[in-house]
Amino acid sequence: MIRVAVVGTGGISASHLAAYRAFGERCTVVALSDVSPERAHARRREFGLDQATVHASHEELLAAEQVDLVSICTPPSTHEAISVDFLTAGVNVLCEKPMAPSLAACDAILRAEEQGGAFFSSVAQNRFRDDVVRLKALLDSGLAGPVSHVQVDSAWWRGLGYYDLWWRGTWDQEGGGCTLNHAVHHVDLLLWLLGAPKSVTAVLTNAAHENAEVEDLSVAVLAYRRALATITSSVVHHGEPQKIVVQGRDASVSLDGEVVADVAQPNGFPVPGGNPDLVERLRALAAAQEPLAHTGHQGQVDDVLTALETGRRPAVDGRDGRRTIELITAVYQAAVERRTVDVPLAADDPWYLPGTLAQRAPRFYAKTASVTEQDGAISVSGASR
Repeated sequence: MIRVAVVGTGGISASHLAAYRAFGERCTVVALSDVSPERAHARRREFGLDQATVHASHEELLAAEQVDLVSICTPPSTHEAISVDFLTAGVNVLCEKPMAPSLAACDAILRAEEQGGAFFSSVAQNRFRDDVVRLKALLDSGLAGPVSHVQVDSAWWRGLGYYDLWWRGTWDQEGGGCTLNHAVHHVDLLLWLLGAPKSVTAVLTNAAHENAEVEDLSVAVLAYRRALATITSSVVHHGEPQKIVVQGRDASVSLDGEVVADVAQPNGFPVPGGNPDLVERLRALAAAQEPLAHTGHQGQVDDVLTALETGRRPAVDGRDGRRTIELITAVYQAAVERRTVDVPLAADDPWYLPGTLAQRAPRFYAKTASVTEQDGAISVSGASR
């Protein structure tokens, strides 16, 4: 039986606890910790964790408990220190996104992983979605032809109150705005589907949240060898119309399942009706994909538990998390410095270090509220609409 602890019992911890509960024959949650023990006790009661102990800090938990796996569900600025402490002690880590606010912090986590002999898995629950798996299968098949353009819309909507929570809305505590804390899902998917670009240009702004320092909207253009990708990161889009559309030379395929295949007349203009045979082949390939047994956080927890049980690496590891942070850092650097930034970033680049973004980023507005608790449900992933 795998012994699990959860550090941080705010909103996202419920997704982790529900996932662990789904695999009660394989794991048991033995401990919770939170800077607010009252909140941890409330989670304990909510999930019926009668045997779990509650601790006021991750250090206290680590000293008192023998655990195999810890879920870290705390604010981004704390991820490095908590991950390093557990990994150094030989405890495997499943850490909420983003992995850490800087590349230097990511590398510190990877060093601790190597030294402690445990593994680190960065949460990327959207890889464990049927629509994402189908899209990857279509791209991997090569039927759509060489990629020309990818449109990624990480479109979310959040009201002003979202940034009232104490750690949100500041560069120091949140580490960034929607580009880091919302588009991280889609950036991970783009890298998984297409790989890393050669360079990045970007702009960012705060269009609708006058109570936050950070951006609520950014647009980045990623240059590959021949293809381009655009990423819109937002918390200002009503209805959260998220999408990924990949244009290949022979067909386009989308996260929502749409497939289009044009063919040309001698003059280059499209033939009405396109290439129905290719469309049917792509649709048949998508339909042939077996549905996942578990999706979202439950799918990733299943993978992490399987990794522990079999001795293999998790499907999403710290290197994946670092690649995502590297691309997001390049977006911020390009936007703040108003220039094209090459990828990968060098270790001697100031943007590799912690604090550079917080030091150089614009303060769009002053944070005007700081509350420790908020009522209401949270969204952990958006639908493709």
